[in-house]
Amino acid sequence: MSGFVDFAADGVWAAPGRVNVIGEHTDYNNGFVLPIAIPQSARASVGRRTDGRLRLASSHPGSESVDVAVADLAPGALTGWTAYPAGVLWALRAAGHRVGGADIRIDSDVPVGAGLSSSAALSCAVALAVDELYELGLDRVSLARIAQRVETDFVGVPVGLLDQMASLGCVEGHAYFLDCRDLTGSQVPFDCAGAGLSLLVIDTRAQHELVDGGYAERRASCEEAARLLGVPSLREVADPDAALAALPDGPLRRRARHVFTENARVLRVVEALRAGDVRAIGPELTASHASMRDDYTISCPELDTAVDTALGEGALGARLVGGGFGGSAIALVDAGRSGAVAAAVEMAFAARGFAAPRFFEAVPAAGARRVG
Repeated sequence: MSGFVDFAADGVWAAPGRVNVIGEHTDYNNGFVLPIAIPQSARASVGRRTDGRLRLASSHPGSESVDVAVADLAPGALTGWTAYPAGVLWALRAAGHRVGGADIRIDSDVPVGAGLSSSAALSCAVALAVDELYELGLDRVSLARIAQRVETDFVGVPVGLLDQMASLGCVEGHAYFLDCRDLTGSQVPFDCAGAGLSLLVIDTRAQHELVDGGYAERRASCEEAARLLGVPSLREVADPDAALAALPDGPLRRRARHVFTENARVLRVVEALRAGDVRAIGPELTASHASMRDDYTISCPELDTAVDTALGEGALGARLVGGGFGGSAIALVDAGRSGAVAAAVEMAFAARGFAAPRFFEAVPAAGARRVG
């Protein structure tokens, strides 16, 4: 294992990655989202230090350990995976909390770069640990905001709160219906197996990198559209059709249209799940992908191939998940058909010269918690 050897953890905390069933790029527009936590998680073994030092290590082969003074932490001081746990301590101190040093060793099986929130899982696990060890008494929403600030201010990606709220707030066997305007949420039963279905995750292994500006550009477009419409955010638009007609034809109108229609899709999916009709959500997933491909323009050839191939093999619905520009797709398939769908996607990728994809079935898992 990489890193320091003189390490005694006070405990182990875990936070999961997430799959967003539907509701993409709506969180920073104060809209609706519907994620589930996945069993894959980031685990942080953490020990409190009294000398003001932060030591970081990872079980990932080749990862270097870091030893830095907590007082020296600042945006840009660390890069790569180390920025996320370090950013938690920085964000807590910046918010006025009395936080000193720590030893942190990370172990994670959330696929990196797959659009499954590996970075949020890491930040949330560390935030939960430091909150407990330093007896800060923060609630889950406050911890989510700290983890969000790690990404926006320390790392430099202007994300919404979807990933952090999902990692900290999801419940096993349920999807988390969250209103990002006031951060009120409710748990919605999501039992694919009981409906004779599986939710297949297709990691396209296409490069997924949000720091390059595509994500920030989409967010800026939405903010500009809201400004032109005279509202604080696109969520506050009362008449989407009139708003779209008022926006100039072009990217701003298309970005806004995705947000309006995606919010409506989330509400329809929640209604279907509460009625126990899991199969009914398939067309909404597919419509979501078309909207992200055509209006939000965040898909890529690998994601389109995964979605189109899954649908061609009989999937009830499929779409990209996460920020886009690579990463993963999901496909809602009949139980027992996951293997056939995966095989078809593998063949389609090989025929196009893409990297071989990876697959797993998503099962709604528990949110962040202490595990040791």
